[in-house]
Amino acid sequence: MIECPYMAGLPVAVMGLGKSGLPTASALMASGAEVWAWDDDAAKRDEAKAAGIPVVDLRACDWSQLTTLVLSPGIPHTWPKPHPVAAAARAAGVEIIGDIELLARAQRDPAYVGITGTNGKSTTTALIGHVFRQAGRTVEVGGNIGTPALSLKPLGEGGFYAIEMSSYQLELTVSITFDIAVLLNITADHLERHGGMDGYIAAKKRIFHRQTGRRTAVIGVDDDHCRAIHADLKRRGDQTILPISSEIAVEGGVYAQDGLLIDDIAGEGAPALDLREVPTLPGRHNWQNAAAAYAAARAAGIAREAIAAGIRSYPGLAHRQELVGTVDGVRFVNDSKATNADAAAKALACYDAIWWIAGGKPKEGPLDAVHPHLAHVRRAFLIGEAAPRFARELDGLVALEQCGELANATERAFAAARADRARDPVVLLSPACASFDQFANFEARGEAFRALVADLAARKGAMQ
Repeated sequence: MIECPYMAGLPVAVMGLGKSGLPTASALMASGAEVWAWDDDAAKRDEAKAAGIPVVDLRACDWSQLTTLVLSPGIPHTWPKPHPVAAAARAAGVEIIGDIELLARAQRDPAYVGITGTNGKSTTTALIGHVFRQAGRTVEVGGNIGTPALSLKPLGEGGFYAIEMSSYQLELTVSITFDIAVLLNITADHLERHGGMDGYIAAKKRIFHRQTGRRTAVIGVDDDHCRAIHADLKRRGDQTILPISSEIAVEGGVYAQDGLLIDDIAGEGAPALDLREVPTLPGRHNWQNAAAAYAAARAAGIAREAIAAGIRSYPGLAHRQELVGTVDGVRFVNDSKATNADAAAKALACYDAIWWIAGGKPKEGPLDAVHPHLAHVRRAFLIGEAAPRFARELDGLVALEQCGELANATERAFAAARADRARDPVVLLSPACASFDQFANFEARGEAFRALVADLAARKGAMQ
């Protein structure tokens, strides 16, 4: 646990008592702060009370006594409409921050690696942590990837925090300066929370906030938005800039060419490793993730050979194109983290014969990103709230069925894949949707898929 001694004796409000909120409240109490905790969910408040955390109704409190509100990143404080607690805090002149800001204020000696992007940031964060660890560096991995900031271990000088940063978290982190900042890509996502595309881009760009001199910006140049940011950073000349790409050669950076990772940081164009030989990083989008991790590790002074060895030994990440089982020759791939069309398109590009499970709680925007890859899809099995809309969008482009729930879709996809007898068939859960219509989060959706596959395997074994 990270303690925040600078908060000792001060009243501080904590709004949202979920995955990061409870650890934050506990850490602040251990630091001697006077915690006022609240959640709109009564069950969450009861959980906090059971843990000995004081619960105060922040909707009706005296904000003049407070200087700080630590807000869960999932709670809106600007768009589309500020939560009443956030609005009250702002009206009273109370600062609104997140738990990663508390970490940055408490742990000043370690180095910080920040990773953001619309897609691929969890894989890249985990890969950076793995490479650093394999190279003998002391590293803690957390943030949006799952481990709350204040649940990480304290580190001294020479240690690294590798922190996955969502756009929500970047807006709530005001003073951190990342020693190595990674921006992978930008496509439309979470637009309602940022007031449109311009606001979303501005939030992502905050990963480079206050970088100067010896600090490094690692930036993908495979989309128009990031190319514009890259050009702006070069004009300013404030930090070291390492461009990365999975599509083109980039001077002075790292890129993948036909799956071969090339290190041109020193202008040598030296082959680093063949990514096609790394089964846990399939597809061009993962080549971009690998290029980013490689560049970040080089910026941290890790030797090329050690980075290559770390990437080769990467074990993969749950719910990101994770092979969860093979039943009767049919592979089942769990890509539950693919919560938008762009992420799903990247998975569809990786396999030749796909029985695709898609749907859930739909996000804004059409499915256009998947269209170039529908030739790989033998049939789509649609679930959740998005099923009717997806059926309309995909009608005439691919064979499809509306299945309602994940269990039904998994059964029907397996039966269809077995009957087709295609070479190397894959049942792919890559929903292109959020999970909140039927599951608590994408992890719960992925675990449900894993359990369904295990049940299929057990029944298939019993039949043989």
